[in-house]
Amino acid sequence: MTTMIDGGRPQDLDAIVEVLRRTGVFTEDEVDIARELADEALNPLPTTTYRIAVTRTDGRLSGYILWGLTPFTKWSYDLYWMAVDPDIQRAGLGGLLVREMERHIRAENGRIVRIETSSLPEYAKTRAFYAKIGYPETVRIPDFYWEGNDLCLHFGTIPPA
Repeated sequence: MTTMIDGGRPQDLDAIVEVLRRTGVFTEDEVDIARELADEALNPLPTTTYRIAVTRTDGRLSGYILWGLTPFTKWSYDLYWMAVDPDIQRAGLGGLLVREMERHIRAENGRIVRIETSSLPEYAKTRAFYAKIGYPETVRIPDFYWEGNDLCLHFGTIPPA
């Protein structure tokens, strides 16, 4: 299995949406929003603040990450979306994508990354993954999305190169 990483291209949009759907975690509304942001990152205007990286495994898009500078901050970033093809999860692609994001943020003198997740059981692996790679859950807002679905905030600092 050979994996490469790059900044994505406009024709990757449908494959990104397919990966999001295949995870089985995101609602169609969430997929629609993710598609809109990925489209903007892949077809940037001068005012676009979203950045994207994709992995390709054996020539096929296998994952992506999308981040951007948090509005009104100087060096804080949000990780908005990340998904890896469920057939090859646990092969290190998530870590590869996060490290690529960190590399770009570091180059822009960024210092902090904020990640939002849900407290629903289907997000347990996601929350554990973020904690394992240096982004622990630091804040939980009960019933944020709806009753029984808390907002989990993960924060981390960009490690030095």
